[in-house]
Parts: sequence; C-alpha cells; structure tokens
Amino acid sequence: MGDHREGHLNGPNNPGLGPVVFLDRDGVLTAPVIDSRSDRPESPYRPEDVRLMGGATAALRVLRGIGATLVLVSNQPAAAKGTCSLADLDAVHAEFSRLLAAEGLHLDVVRYCHHHPEATVPRLRGPCECRKPAPGLLVDAARELGLTDFRATWMIGDSDVDIAAGKRVGARTVLIEEPLSVHRRTGSAAPDHRAPSVLSAAQIVADAVGHPRPEDA
Repeated sequence: MGDHREGHLNGPNNPGLGPVVFLDRDGVLTAPVIDSRSDRPESPYRPEDVRLMGGATAALRVLRGIGATLVLVSNQPAAAKGTCSLADLDAVHAEFSRLLAAEGLHLDVVRYCHHHPEATVPRLRGPCECRKPAPGLLVDAARELGLTDFRATWMIGDSDVDIAAGKRVGARTVLIEEPLSVHRRTGSAAPDHRAPSVLSAAQIVADAVGHPRPEDA
C-alpha cells in the first residue's frame, strides 16, 4: 500500500475534521491517458502525461469550502504488471501533487494500492486487503484520521470498484459517469448519486451537508 501524507490534521477524533470525502484519482481528478497497448484510456505512467481533469480544482475548492477532509484512495497496479516501476508511479504522484499545489490545493491523506492478483512482480502480487473493491485503503486512511464511523463520509469515483469500496464501509457514494472510463463500469453499481463530472459530484456533497451553491451564497 502506498502511503503519502501531505496535509496537516488537528488530531484523531477532531470534531473539526468536517465531512470526510474519499476520492479516486484517474478519471476523477486526473485525466486518463490512452494506453498504446490496449488503446484504452488508463492511468498516466509518466509525469509528463499527468493532467488535471476539467473542473477538478473547482471541485476540490467546493469541498474545502464545506470544511471537508480530502482523502485520495486509488488502485495503481502498473508496477505490479511490469508496465512501469514504483519509482515511475512516485514521479506521477509528485507531478499530480505539484499541479494541485500550483492551484493552492492539497490532499490530506493519500493511499495507493500497488498490488494486482496477476502481478508479474511477485512482491506486488495479491490478494490484498487494499485493492478496491476491498475497503482497505479507506479503512487505513480512516485509522490515521481517528475516524470510526463512516456514515457521514463520502466516496466519489468513476468505476464500479469505487462504489463497492465505499458501500462496504457504509459511505455515501457518487458515481461519476466519465466517458473515458466507461470500460470500468458494468452498470451493476448502485451508487447513491450519479454525476457527469467531479465538480457536479462535489456539489452533490455540498448540497447534502447543507451548504449553499456559490451563486446562492
């Protein structure tokens, strides 16, 4: 499990924690990249390919505006498959963080799963408890936050496994129906909400916790 701590929290069980929002990365915050081998949009494997999704920074600002704690939970199995190295994935994450920082944004907790059940790299071969749809990434991040009750948390993602992981811990879920990641959705997911973009998803969360839309403020 990849572990990155980028923000500063006031402490476990902090009543000022605010709504905890778990977010997937690719197809939600970063734009998928066409993989030349599969000819399908997949995760970026090189830092120069990292681009933020349209509306991603606005979405994070909406969530910060309601006092949310932002937690990234993402499957990143490319190194396990031999597509790239863990160092490459670290470089991708560093560029992603740099792009956010350039907008004055950061994530409070980041968790990656680098495992895959069919990994060609033995030490990264599953099964594991962190690869979504398993809830391990969310549970581990919650432990760091001192969070034990998930009922007021949210999971925002663009795939069936995101929704399944959220439901396993009792989070409310928003499925982003991003066209570039349609191959990650079978139609079997039953999210609490659906949204066309991460910005729309963020506004669903803000509306649910009783914060006005910017034009109503």
